[in-house]
Amino acid sequence: MNRLVDATSPYLLQHADNPVDWWQWSDEAFAEAKRRDVPVLISVGYAACHWCHVMAHESFENAQVGALMNDNFVSIKVDREERPDVDAVYMTATQAMTGQGGWPMTVFATPDGTPFFCGTYFPRPNFIQLLESVATAWREQREAVLGQGAAVVEAIGGAQAVGGPTAPLDAPLLDAAAAKLASEYDATNGGFGGAPKFPPHMNLLFLLRHHQRTGDPTSLEITRHTAEAMARGGIYDQLAGGFARYSVDAHWTVPHFEKMLYDNALLLRVYTQLWRLTGDPLARRVARDTARFLADELHRPGQGFASALDADTEGVEGLTYAWTPTQLVEALGEEDGRFAADLFTVTDKGTFEHGMSVLRLARDVDDAAPEVRARWQQVVGRLLAARDTRPQPALDDKVVAAWNGLAITALAEFQQVAAGNVSPQDEDANLMDGITIVADGAMRQAAEHLATVHLVDGRLRRVSRDGKVGEPAGVLEDYGCVAEAFCALHQLTGEGRWLTVAGELLDTALARFAAPGGAFYDTADDAERLVARPADPTDNATPSGRSALIAGLVAYSALTGETRYREAAEAALGTVAPIVGQHPRFTGYAAMVGEALLSGPYEIAVVTDDPDGDPLVTAARRHAPPGAVVVAGRPDQPGVPLLADRPLVEGRSAAYVCRGFVCQRPVTSVEELIAELG
Repeated sequence: MNRLVDATSPYLLQHADNPVDWWQWSDEAFAEAKRRDVPVLISVGYAACHWCHVMAHESFENAQVGALMNDNFVSIKVDREERPDVDAVYMTATQAMTGQGGWPMTVFATPDGTPFFCGTYFPRPNFIQLLESVATAWREQREAVLGQGAAVVEAIGGAQAVGGPTAPLDAPLLDAAAAKLASEYDATNGGFGGAPKFPPHMNLLFLLRHHQRTGDPTSLEITRHTAEAMARGGIYDQLAGGFARYSVDAHWTVPHFEKMLYDNALLLRVYTQLWRLTGDPLARRVARDTARFLADELHRPGQGFASALDADTEGVEGLTYAWTPTQLVEALGEEDGRFAADLFTVTDKGTFEHGMSVLRLARDVDDAAPEVRARWQQVVGRLLAARDTRPQPALDDKVVAAWNGLAITALAEFQQVAAGNVSPQDEDANLMDGITIVADGAMRQAAEHLATVHLVDGRLRRVSRDGKVGEPAGVLEDYGCVAEAFCALHQLTGEGRWLTVAGELLDTALARFAAPGGAFYDTADDAERLVARPADPTDNATPSGRSALIAGLVAYSALTGETRYREAAEAALGTVAPIVGQHPRFTGYAAMVGEALLSGPYEIAVVTDDPDGDPLVTAARRHAPPGAVVVAGRPDQPGVPLLADRPLVEGRSAAYVCRGFVCQRPVTSVEELIAELG
């Protein structure tokens, strides 16, 4: 009996017709394993994962494999995106046993959940052999199996420990982190490390803030070069916008084609802030088109943002996206086809499989002559129309709270920058205006969805689908990312209710997730008990729960003036600081928040009757120091603490600038405000 047909997870539903007697993660599954006296086989993956699909087709859809699994194991299928706590515990075990991790993840455990053998992808012959060997070992070498499991649990308990060394995250440490990143920087291709190469969005956000605080030109150049290399590479969708998960090579040419909400949200912040600080036209275009991608491709009307677009189309990776020169000519005609092949580096040899090429931008066209830009955009539109007739990748349409929080924060920042950096004279002013309107609506719907559907009895739920909330409880990253998002929305809209809900989420996190020494666990104190309680302080594909919560605490403290939230943030940052100094590539979000605290953060309040068009508001947002909070509205606007007791000055709009709760005199001119922020 396959028990996945009623699942809310698109990933689990993909396996609902397997000949495997799958269980969802539940106490009943482990009780069944205990009753039958068989091991548990835990298979963890996610809907957009290419190699998860491969293993499904090779093994889980095979009758022989299904029979072996059904006869010898209780098999549990887990969506890592719905249950990051389960994934974290068993990924730590997998890494401890094999030295590496990834998905699909394959874990054999005792009926109490203790892992004793772990791995990732196995080809079918190897998997069959493994199933037979584990079943034999369970029957004939039980004592050795249990001993192995006890050793693994001891190892993962140490890996997830809290209460380690602490240190202040001060200027020398952040300077050293920036210098270490510079030493690991790929000066040829941009980014860090070799293949596979992932977008280093959180490191770039840190480096942008570091540059803004210190004036360090290297930090800015690393960010600018990496942003340009990614935007011109195959990892970026040159037709519709949006970034793929990673590049299989070191130079951003061929992507692993799934597009994840969290990557695009974090990269939208990078390009938005790069545009804000430098005026770079490429950064502006990519920010605009990434915002459009989020609003058009991932937003679910009346709900939030979907999680991902699949890596595969009809079981073939890249089927939707790759081209040959002949296909370009068929879509565009001879002349424009040759133009597109040259511009997008499409050759007879190809850069992908079977002579196909992934579109890359061969040269910078943002600064090209108007007629070249016009032709480029016309070709893009026609190619996109042709591509839309192809089979399209599946959408993982579940809504994840934390990732929606990241998207809301990114879109709120984009709205603020776009509002102050686009004039009616700009050649794409109408396009930008249309995108900001649609993106604003998507952002607000997502926020309403989180506040009304995901917030149940004062506690966050992790996922929803089709407007129905799921059972998995929110983890620390959900509370942190959503609280930070509501703080960002409060700044954008001036609506007090978002700040109120952010405070309630932070209070719950402080009460339910706290660990000794200022640290935090990733699961609540009343959450389901696993073989270890996860508490990972490092940033990986997304900000760690700890980093996300710290960001929310810092923003909320600056917006309200309540120092206990700042003190909690500083204590938590102290638990991450030793890792920042040694491994800055895995602490980018924490270092980014550290820059905000070192800068102040500044608290900027603009009292005005025209918060949308006042030049003081535009200047405050454009010149805000790292991590600054900016609010604008009428004096004593309800629900906005930074506007309390701050009147107009002689009937004129005024900006009040504070840093670390110490305030300067109000100013009424843009020049004075810029000087105070400089």
